Amino acid sequence: MIRVLLADDQALVRAGFRALLDAQEGMTVVGEAGDGEQAVLLTRDLRPDVVLMDIRMPGTDGLTATRRIGDDPALTDVRIVMLTTFELDEYVFEALRGGASGFLVKDTEPAELIQAVRVVASGDALLSPGVTRRLIAEYVARAKEPGIATRLDPLTEREREVLSLVGTGMTNDEIAARLYMSPATAKTHVSRTMSKLHARDRAQLVVIAYESGLVKPGWL
Repeated sequence: MIRVLLADDQALVRAGFRALLDAQEGMTVVGEAGDGEQAVLLTRDLRPDVVLMDIRMPGTDGLTATRRIGDDPALTDVRIVMLTTFELDEYVFEALRGGASGFLVKDTEPAELIQAVRVVASGDALLSPGVTRRLIAEYVARAKEPGIATRLDPLTEREREVLSLVGTGMTNDEIAARLYMSPATAKTHVSRTMSKLHARDRAQLVVIAYESGLVKPGWL
């Protein structure tokens, strides 16, 4: 059972999401929060699998709440999906850096929302990968020159190669085909890379690949 927490300051939005998600087999909404502070408290109390977090809320906003959840060692298994009105919201990249697994626009189709919750709960892939990668490329391009390449020191040469392919948005199957290995082996390399870099999921691996300079903006 996938347990979902809804965090949005609009009660009607939460009600719509609750009705949709509760109607799905193997999925249930365990709580609702009207602001970021409440979202953090409920996440610590309820330990949901997925938090749908509005990025813009009064008081403690979604970005701050995401950072606090991401920094809590007890909540490493919680996945956060940011909800935003605009695909290229300036705060989405910071949310991904802070621990979010991806993002969705609020007017996404119901089927896409349901699939997104399932995907992020499994930890398998980014949400809206094309838009997410474009956004990351845009904001990394504006940032300072890469200066944390030493962060990649724990990786083997093969793991760096895998990380670079994750950074360009490839799935495990695509990585396996490119590197002439089995999908299971590719998945193992990705998992070990995440462990060595203390990344929560593939979204953070993409951010690390860009910030370290392993992948350059425009390689999409």
